Amino acid sequence: MYISHYDWLRGWLRAKLGCAHEAADVAQDTFMRIIASRDALLGVRQQPRAYLTTTAKHLLIDRARRKLLHDTYLAELALVAASAEGYPSPEQTMLALQALDQIAQALERVPPKAREAFMLHYLDDQPQSEVAARLGISTRMVQKYLVQALLQCRLKCAAMAEAAL
Repeated sequence: MYISHYDWLRGWLRAKLGCAHEAADVAQDTFMRIIASRDALLGVRQQPRAYLTTTAKHLLIDRARRKLLHDTYLAELALVAASAEGYPSPEQTMLALQALDQIAQALERVPPKAREAFMLHYLDDQPQSEVAARLGISTRMVQKYLVQALLQCRLKCAAMAEAAL
């Protein structure tokens, strides 16, 4: 399947993204995600291109979310730097970006509503009641979603610490 459809998928992504390198990265990630999901392999046999484009679109959405999170952080960092006496060191900035990337990776493992609740509450600074109203769920469910997201963040940190040893 990889040999039959990789070039087509990469071309489709290049037309969407306008960048050959990003298209190659997303195409590779698409096949990696499909290979990692045993259940997905059954759906691929029937309509491989439809399945590949759907998977690639989800990856593009994840990348866009990660970029938004990254850009939001950089904008906040610029605001803090402008109001602070000194700017953060390059090392501090790099550590913060790495932490942000780890959070984004952890959030990929939670359901979309839990991810959205996390981002609304912690990034947009919305109270849980507003998050609940926006998502059309109860405040209690928002709390459960936040716990799910925070648990994934903690698991990601633990995995990173273990990998460092």
